[in-house]
Amino acid sequence: MARVWLDNVGRQFNSTLAVAEISFEVPDGEFWVLVGPSGCGKSTILRMIAGLESITTGQIYIGDRLVNQVSARDRDVAMVFQNYALYPHMTVAENLAFGLKMRKAEPSTLRNRVQQVAQMLDLTHLLQRKPRQLSGGQQQRVALGRAIARQPQVFLLDEPLSNLDAQLRDDTRAQLKQLHSQVGVTTLYVTHDQTEAMTLADQVVVLFQGKIQQIGPPQQIYQFPANRMVATFLGSPPANLLRATCTANGLRLGSAMVPYPTHLHGLKATHLEQTIDLGLRPEHVQVLSPDRPGHLSAAIAVVEPLGRETLIRATLTEMPEQSLNLVTAVSMPFQAGDRLSLNVVLSQLMAFDATTGAALLPHSCNGLG
Repeated sequence: MARVWLDNVGRQFNSTLAVAEISFEVPDGEFWVLVGPSGCGKSTILRMIAGLESITTGQIYIGDRLVNQVSARDRDVAMVFQNYALYPHMTVAENLAFGLKMRKAEPSTLRNRVQQVAQMLDLTHLLQRKPRQLSGGQQQRVALGRAIARQPQVFLLDEPLSNLDAQLRDDTRAQLKQLHSQVGVTTLYVTHDQTEAMTLADQVVVLFQGKIQQIGPPQQIYQFPANRMVATFLGSPPANLLRATCTANGLRLGSAMVPYPTHLHGLKATHLEQTIDLGLRPEHVQVLSPDRPGHLSAAIAVVEPLGRETLIRATLTEMPEQSLNLVTAVSMPFQAGDRLSLNVVLSQLMAFDATTGAALLPHSCNGLG
């Protein structure tokens, strides 16, 4: 096992900057997730660490060794790809053993490792099958097992669950977390799925347009996003953004006025008569019966029953152009066209600069890239 350290690493394709000069260090044995929308550079970062992609600037260390000029096969990392990349003419046992065989492991060591990994991943009864005889989830476990059998210093996982159906993805995600607690190898995991990022990671690295937006524990990033992009990317449904004006009497939302919460009271001094963006997660808006004075009001546009809860998409009466994502209990029957009163949990309001998108409470946003 080993730490992974990227020091001002960048990658440019002709005139296109794929990855800006980024820096972070993954401590030995931790599970880090790189997350962001398509095209943000997360897979390129993984490939640079693996040695499959050259770097334009910076240094990459695995353990205490600078690996810029080290070939991919000599970096002692194992990478699992989105498409599994199993050898179709080989059995499961042969696929699991392939990496060890290429490194000329002793036959007894090879057999023992294959049996150990097969037992760990519940593949023992499948060892003589070929990939075409396996389900998607079984193929994914074989791909993971092949990486584990090598006992590398670092695991690199590039969207390994994206080809699985929803239920199998949930099951395999739980297995991955349990597996890491057993093996304890330093792991970097790439995904665009914020649920995977939140549930798997010791630390999350949020990327956008080749730049690090924020690094931190999942819950910290969720509660204290560094900017507007992070706030709206992490969370399902995403956070609501409300354009507001700071006044002497409160935060003005269209024709409505909301009092300053304690943690945002300083905005009255720093941003008086300026426009800002307020961030509010759907779970922090309480849906009430209609026509309650002193509350924001909204009109329902779409109702989406989700089983244990109902997702409502609505528009604010005070700001008709402003849409809202709301979450309510299943027991509350609503339909499109209904009017609601809303109680905002003021203590959970987030504030962002309307121009730059940066959080206006930088002291609450640790781990900025």
